[in-house]
Amino acid sequence: MLCPARQLMNFWNFVAQNKLEIADLTLEHLWMVGAATLFSIAIGIPLGILITRKPALRKPVIAAANIVQTIPSLALFGFLLPAPWIGDRAGRLAVLALTLYALLPLIRNTYTGIKGVDRAVVEAARGMGLTDWQLLSKVELPLAASVIIAGVRVAVVISIGLATIAAAIGAGGLGELIFRGLAMVNNDVILAGAIPAALMALSADTLLGWLEKRLSPPRAA
Repeated sequence: MLCPARQLMNFWNFVAQNKLEIADLTLEHLWMVGAATLFSIAIGIPLGILITRKPALRKPVIAAANIVQTIPSLALFGFLLPAPWIGDRAGRLAVLALTLYALLPLIRNTYTGIKGVDRAVVEAARGMGLTDWQLLSKVELPLAASVIIAGVRVAVVISIGLATIAAAIGAGGLGELIFRGLAMVNNDVILAGAIPAALMALSADTLLGWLEKRLSPPRAA
């Protein structure tokens, strides 16, 4: 068995020899996560807003998002393979699957953030003659922004982790190194995929956590 120092040296040698491939796979990983995050924000936040206006839709919408979360990721990829236009392109399929997985925290946090706005503030805004759109855009969303960003934060971290599994259907990303390392029983190859993915998740979590704090409404003294 190799000593830890020798193992570390072997790992860095592998990274140095394959830095271009690792960089390409990291960019593929970022592309999948970025595209899925944009799509999930474009779908999840409006759905969260909708169920604050249409309470009857809250349970079915959240239940549907919950059901998606219970489906194992590889099974979801398999279910989506027959989809027309999408199933024939691994990258598209991976982005769609990641988008579906990211919806729950966005829907739930948007709903919770808007519903958590002080009712007295809402009634005062209505009393000033604000329309529902003005109330949403000028009062509710700004006050709920930190809670919504917390949902984005969770969604991004989930997507970064799940995107590693997309390599199983040929979508690329850092998971390709992880699966290759498992097949070869080579820890250096596994770590070359796992460490950049972990650093990506930690960086995103830190950045979005900072943004969440910046957008939090000031506390009353």
